[in-house]
Amino acid sequence: MKASIAHSLSRSFKRLSYTAMVLGLVSATITGCSARGDDPVAPPPPKVEVASVLEQDITLWDDFTGRLVAPQTVELRPRVNGYIDSVNFEEGALVHKGDTLFVIDPRPYQARANAAEAERQQRQSQLTLARSEAERAEQLLKNQAISREEFDQRQARLQSAQAALSAADAALESAMLELEYTQVKAPVSGRVGLAHITEGNLAGANETLLTTIVSIDPMYVYFESDEETARGVLQSIQNRGFQTVQIGLAGDPGHPHQGQIDFVDNHLNPQTGTLRLRARLSNPDGQLKPGQFARVLMPIQYLTDALLVDQKAVLTDQDRRFVYVVTEDNRTDRRQVVTGRRSGGLLVIEEGLRAGERIVINGLQKVRASGVEITPQIVAMDRESDALAATP
Repeated sequence: MKASIAHSLSRSFKRLSYTAMVLGLVSATITGCSARGDDPVAPPPPKVEVASVLEQDITLWDDFTGRLVAPQTVELRPRVNGYIDSVNFEEGALVHKGDTLFVIDPRPYQARANAAEAERQQRQSQLTLARSEAERAEQLLKNQAISREEFDQRQARLQSAQAALSAADAALESAMLELEYTQVKAPVSGRVGLAHITEGNLAGANETLLTTIVSIDPMYVYFESDEETARGVLQSIQNRGFQTVQIGLAGDPGHPHQGQIDFVDNHLNPQTGTLRLRARLSNPDGQLKPGQFARVLMPIQYLTDALLVDQKAVLTDQDRRFVYVVTEDNRTDRRQVVTGRRSGGLLVIEEGLRAGERIVINGLQKVRASGVEITPQIVAMDRESDALAATP
């Protein structure tokens, strides 16, 4: 009995000793770790792209939508009645001023001209006779061989013959003009349209539309500007003369055509509050057509010593805009700014920054507040340039 009790006590003591030893080892391990100070290592400052605020003279441009218009558009109509004898052009072709496009049957008008010529010759003959009689009457009157009354009658017949000849001359001129009008000529150079009437059809004077002609060189582009922009454009034109604009059409990469502003309307449209402008551009090959839509890139303002930043660097907080300025100790400082118009990929800064200040332009997701330490990677503000250098 005593032996059994002693055996049980011995086993319990061994268990307690083992437990105490394990606890001691765990305690020693924890104490050792604390003594070595193995805390988590803080990450390095994030790398972000930083650029200096640019200061330079720039020209601000703005895009407008316009439409091409021919300076001259002619609806060709005949001046005399008659049947179309021939159509002497290819539809859609280029024609020159004076080219004969239609011929109206000239025979009736040639006959009238011949009759008018014959009438004139008759009146000329009568005038010759009346003049001869008036001259003889003047000599006879001096010799008192005729009465004064007869002399006056012969003078009256002379004046009547002169008037008759003048009327015959006018009739002949009118007949010849009508004969000339049987050849319908192009009044301007340009591109001819469809022939609305063909050979054998009757054309009415001043009524029947024969075809249309539009001039092609130069061409006009009409577009409209809002009132605020128009004010700056007018001031610029007043200071610098007529402006050069860049023009692009559908399918054109960019604005390959160049024109000159040659007209500014004398009043604003009261319904839209816009001002109408016109640009003139050359079209020697006739590729530009009236009615085409055009994109007009026009200089609207010239700025001296403008401050420019990459537009990606400007963030928005409700109705306020701000950037992150990098301090001398490479920490961020949130700065509110007032922005102006774009110039390429850059924004004009009107208030809030100074030339040469460094701002974060890329990696903004790593910067969430002021006072954040960063590792700046210096790049050019003008994104057309490559990165200048990278600080370690």
